Amino acid sequence: MSNENGHRLSRRSLLLGAASGAIVAPFAVQAFPARPAAFDIDSAPICRTAGEATPLTGAPRKLKLSWNANAVCSVQVPVAVDYDFFKKQNLDVELVNFSGSTDQLLEAIATGKSDAGVGMALRWLKPLEQGFDVKIVAGTHGGCLRAIAPTKSAITKVTDLKGKVVAIDDQAGPSKNFFAIQLAKAGIDPNKDVDWRQYPGNLVRLAVEKGEAQAALSSDPLAYAFLKDREFREIGSNLDGIYRNVSCCIVGVRGSLLRDDPQVARALTRALLDAAEFSSKNPEKAAKSFLPYSPKIVTEDDLRELIAYHTHDHHPTGAHLKQELKLYADDLKVVSVIKPSTDTTKFADKIYADVFAV
Repeated sequence: MSNENGHRLSRRSLLLGAASGAIVAPFAVQAFPARPAAFDIDSAPICRTAGEATPLTGAPRKLKLSWNANAVCSVQVPVAVDYDFFKKQNLDVELVNFSGSTDQLLEAIATGKSDAGVGMALRWLKPLEQGFDVKIVAGTHGGCLRAIAPTKSAITKVTDLKGKVVAIDDQAGPSKNFFAIQLAKAGIDPNKDVDWRQYPGNLVRLAVEKGEAQAALSSDPLAYAFLKDREFREIGSNLDGIYRNVSCCIVGVRGSLLRDDPQVARALTRALLDAAEFSSKNPEKAAKSFLPYSPKIVTEDDLRELIAYHTHDHHPTGAHLKQELKLYADDLKVVSVIKPSTDTTKFADKIYADVFAV
């Protein structure tokens, strides 16, 4: 393909992953080409590793960590179990597969039903505006949201969605929010100029094939599954432009844990970020760890390629994390998800915590 978006398809369309962290998943215990060149926000350096944390002493500290067990975005969680990153920090972590709304998840963390959780910034920020006692302590990686359209259509970029019907899986989800923001920044009113129609996530491509929509939004692994036969192409993703070096997925910790036992919060964060870095450097091992949780249509090779593609080497903390949260808050104000009166600098400062500060 000669155009820019066709080239992007040739780089990305043959991958297939496990479900996206866009979905907060009752409680239940339980050879890809190089990526685009990096683009730093305001020329800020990427925080690829967080500060060192001394392992806790004494008996292992028991914690509950909520995650979506189908989300390959959260691959660092099973990696932290399989490769003893939790144990190295003297933590005994119980994994809790959560299904429900983000509000319910954040309430569960805030009230102590869980001690921490992993999820997506574009899904967490609005509920956090309501005042849940949960602090974001790190980003874990970037990438996983995509806009797609039939290869034979004239739709080749996100701005071509103006005047179109777009199939989505959630009217308030990260995919809708992210691409609505990109449209608004391009001078297109995402509420008036696009007809967003909601379908079950695995049916958004079918809606386009049946002529009910002209394009669709999806997240990995479905996005890669939809692109695999090359009948559809990617027209945009959250690894484009400045978002190439912005983490889409985050770690949140119970506020009372940070206040009462900050060393434990630090140890948990350190373990997850070490696991994320390990995943970046060892995608084949990370794929083996996640394979038991992945949909049956996903192969180990698919997972390996997808983990290598996502930016698991980008996991900001401290000032860099706060900068990224402010960026997202500013973006969400553009589409009136965050209140216009919100001071995004103060908001970012309120919802994050630097667990590695001296």
